[in-house]
Amino acid sequence: MLPWLRLNQKLMTVEIERKFLVKGDSWRSLATGKLYRQGYIPTQEGLTTVRVRVVGDLGYLTIKGKTEGISRLEFEYAIPLEDAEIMLENLCKKPLIEKIRHRISLDDLTWEVDEFLGDNQGLIMAEIELEQEEQVITIPDWIGEEVTGDGRYYNSNLQKFPYKMWSL
Repeated sequence: MLPWLRLNQKLMTVEIERKFLVKGDSWRSLATGKLYRQGYIPTQEGLTTVRVRVVGDLGYLTIKGKTEGISRLEFEYAIPLEDAEIMLENLCKKPLIEKIRHRISLDDLTWEVDEFLGDNQGLIMAEIELEQEEQVITIPDWIGEEVTGDGRYYNSNLQKFPYKMWSL
């Protein structure tokens, strides 16, 4: 999420985020993507999420609190790539979440379009982080149904119950 963080630097924020399904392919010409690999370290269900992520040659450890409305506490730390790889392999539940993340800037905001791979292939979702819950945004024509409140679309839940299993 924050590639400019230096090793051992931490950041605590309140994450305010809305999620949407993506329709069509018109968004593809607006950005290029980067591979993300991430996993989740088991915690007490519903209270916190501990995510390990690798983006290119960077590693991150993120701890997220319980979602209330569209907000939750978030702590993110840059960690050595080797540590992140070891955590993904040995501490995180499988399967890992793999996706191509595309960043699209519109109206001074950044849409993150995630094109999922592996067990979640076929799912394309967009997220937008806001400064306040009531913030008004312009919805691009490639944005479909809002799924903010639908827990199935949380990455941590996609790890437990992948998109390919939804039709079963």
